Amino acid sequence: MTNVEFIRFSIFLVALVILACCEQIVPRRELRASRPMRWFSNIAISVLNQLVLRWFFPVLAVGLSVIVQQRGWGLFNLLDLPDIVAVVFCLLFLDFAIYLQHIVFHRVEWLWRLHRVHHTDLDFDVTTAVRFHPVEIILLMLIKMALVVLLGAPPIAVLIFEIVLNFTALFNHSNILIPIKFDRVLRWVLVTPDMHRVHHSAVPVETNSNYGFNLPWWDYLFNTYCAQPCKGHREMTVGLQEYRTEERLVLPDLLLLPFRGP
Repeated sequence: MTNVEFIRFSIFLVALVILACCEQIVPRRELRASRPMRWFSNIAISVLNQLVLRWFFPVLAVGLSVIVQQRGWGLFNLLDLPDIVAVVFCLLFLDFAIYLQHIVFHRVEWLWRLHRVHHTDLDFDVTTAVRFHPVEIILLMLIKMALVVLLGAPPIAVLIFEIVLNFTALFNHSNILIPIKFDRVLRWVLVTPDMHRVHHSAVPVETNSNYGFNLPWWDYLFNTYCAQPCKGHREMTVGLQEYRTEERLVLPDLLLLPFRGP
């Protein structure tokens, strides 16, 4: 593990522990599914995803950005612009690309088969943030790496983006109570747990809204924003209507789920 990877993992682990503790102190809603079963499945699939990435990719996004810079590939290695301009643009563009990719994974049927693994979680807490099918993780990394090459993204921009994305994904999936007035202000600049929880509603029109992971602006600009779930946050049903059996949502079933019926 390189120093950069160690820093990323350390920040991720500290954020995970702190947010999990906050969920116990100030929960937003009562969790209904078995926590040990969910947590084991979610964390196990996350560990598997990291192993898969190590096996498939000799370098990940930050390492690739160093190679790109050394070889002068990509837009910002061809343009003579201040570093700060390149960093800010890349951060905004990568975040917008994640938003668009998220929409595509909902709209394209075979991609939705992969992404629905994330949405089958019957509760919504910090571990939901790491519940993704390994094939989806590979595709997301390929998309991210292609963008790094095309942009010629500076390594510092990619590192900041990876750290911010990891933290905000954990934060906006957390089951933390944030005062409503503060949430209204915060969601102008950051996707909050209440905002993203709507996206995990079992109501299809709500599932297909609030696609942002970090910046909320894209949802506002492209009319994919939904302020609140129709049943309220405490009474809303989390997950997908067609997957409601806990015993069929353990790790082996999650890995096979994309290859089963619609």
